[in-house]
Amino acid sequence: MVEPFDQRRIDMGDGHVIYLEQSGNPEGVPVIVLHGGPGGGCSPYMRRFFDPAHYRTILFDQRGCGRSRPHAEVDKNTTQHLIHDIQVIRQDLEIERAVLFGGSWGATLAVAYAEAHPESVLALVLRGVFLGRREELDWFYGGGAARFFPDRWADFLAPIPEAERGDLIAAYHRRLFSGDRAQEVRHAQPWVMWENALAGLEISGPGHAPPDYARAFARLENHYFVNGCFLEENQLLRDRHRIEHLPAVIVQGRYDMVCPPHTAWELADGWHKAELRLVPASGHALSEPRIAAELVRVMDGFRDDAAF
Repeated sequence: MVEPFDQRRIDMGDGHVIYLEQSGNPEGVPVIVLHGGPGGGCSPYMRRFFDPAHYRTILFDQRGCGRSRPHAEVDKNTTQHLIHDIQVIRQDLEIERAVLFGGSWGATLAVAYAEAHPESVLALVLRGVFLGRREELDWFYGGGAARFFPDRWADFLAPIPEAERGDLIAAYHRRLFSGDRAQEVRHAQPWVMWENALAGLEISGPGHAPPDYARAFARLENHYFVNGCFLEENQLLRDRHRIEHLPAVIVQGRYDMVCPPHTAWELADGWHKAELRLVPASGHALSEPRIAAELVRVMDGFRDDAAF
């Protein structure tokens, strides 16, 4: 296991303090890793995709989750705040340009940051693409994915009265932000379990997430989704022209039920410097064996081609 050579906390000056770590080669090609969720946090597993002799790997916990503080906080927590945080991190670490490596929500944030600051990006490596649009949220929380997983969908519906099931994001929002911590944790579990159950091609048992993790993940994800991810509808596709000069590789599970491949196809279609790799027999999760192997191949390919 690659261990960090630097761990620090950065005070963003507005009540949020961000945990950050660096591993690999301090003089290497910088890679900023953007975790999913929102609210997922980074983990040591995320270091495994980068040759430590070649890459300078930067992981950080986005606002409100992981080791960043305050925990589960949604005040001053928007896509624009996260874009600002990446700028502060890049400047604090004296990085002129970096590869952005992100999956799921991390892919959303990578594209949003790159479109805002294309001059600060070397390339994008994206997995399980999500662009924050209404149609994508409707697929997952409006009954699309439920057609394939009616049993898991029933578990997700169970805590919500039938009269409120027309808008499940709003219904869960009322409970995840009730001010009653016990109720928030109780409703965080089915929110997290619905996503976790569909993330891998091999579906495991329902299980339970640790309460503090579940509450942060569910509150942050719900907060972003109820606000349309703080993006204009279709903004990231509309503004793709701002990043079409940048190389990109998109790794997408053929059977991704959380973020179906159509979105990755739309993002790559007509972007001549983007390569879409549809991975067979794979779902959404970073830990999917074929997904993980393909991401290692992508990063080793950049290294071997001396792309940067």
